[in-house]
Amino acid sequence: MVRPSPAAAKTERLLNLVIALLYTRQPMSKSRIRTAVPQYAESTDEAFDRMFERDKDELRLLGIPLRTEVVDPLFDDETGYRIDRREYSLPEIAFEPDELAVIGVASRAWSQASLAGPAAQALRKLESTGLTRDESSVAGIEPLLHTNEPAFEAARAAVLASREVSFSYRRGTAGSPAQRHLQPWALTSWHGRWYLTGHDLDRDAPRVFRLDRIDGDLKITGRPGAYQVPKDHDPRAMITTADEQPGERSARVAVRPGAGHRVRRRGQVLDERGPQGWDVVELEMGAPWPLIEEIAGLGPDAVALAPEELVTGVRRSLEAVAAAHRGTVG
Repeated sequence: MVRPSPAAAKTERLLNLVIALLYTRQPMSKSRIRTAVPQYAESTDEAFDRMFERDKDELRLLGIPLRTEVVDPLFDDETGYRIDRREYSLPEIAFEPDELAVIGVASRAWSQASLAGPAAQALRKLESTGLTRDESSVAGIEPLLHTNEPAFEAARAAVLASREVSFSYRRGTAGSPAQRHLQPWALTSWHGRWYLTGHDLDRDAPRVFRLDRIDGDLKITGRPGAYQVPKDHDPRAMITTADEQPGERSARVAVRPGAGHRVRRRGQVLDERGPQGWDVVELEMGAPWPLIEEIAGLGPDAVALAPEELVTGVRRSLEAVAAAHRGTVG
């Protein structure tokens, strides 16, 4: 059995302690904290007292608002501890482009991180102690964010080092791949997909590329620090508005009566009838993949009718979901 390093063990113990103190609205007594945090429960009385005192000081040095309160207002002889969520939560934060790039990459690590398992274990341990769970305080403690795109690691390295790249790219669901040259600015996850934003050297304009549409290897071609990312670069805004131009093609979607309300609000219900007498909605398509994902997400309540790119994209998305589920059976 491989034991974690002292630094990793300490980080895991502090994380478990923070989760425990955020988990309940009532102060936790020292004895209950010892039961809830596995590293405390496994130690002797003397070792626990030393660790807990050091960990309290450590949390306060980190700026975590650890409060000391009486456990029962009617009896002031037992001290308890908790973290005030109102003081612990962060205000809205604005990040620089290079910081956004790092955050986008770091978010990927949570699903494989060594602390993801202990965090979940700590939550299960707390449930067994009978504490009242405060759902809002631990939401998202173990995000499940994965990526299987072969180009991810090279794209990440290029973004962090500000190095130009080249790759073969498929535009949409049809057509032959074309060679592209890019100064990558940010790598961002949006609606379950990874996107690479940057300055397209072939078109001399900002562009967005989906990582799963890169054919073959993404090659790093430039030297480090060869360009500067614009200070006002907003990758999420760039992704959501990519390729949306006036006069875009319209799309037609058949939706089951009583379903697809968002699609209905964005478009116009036509007089014609769709499959099984469903309503046919016409709406602007804009960039194809957001609508493809939206229609596929409606499952049996919607059918893409036109254009062919939308029909093909929805069909392939549903086929991929079906294949993934078949792969998990058994």
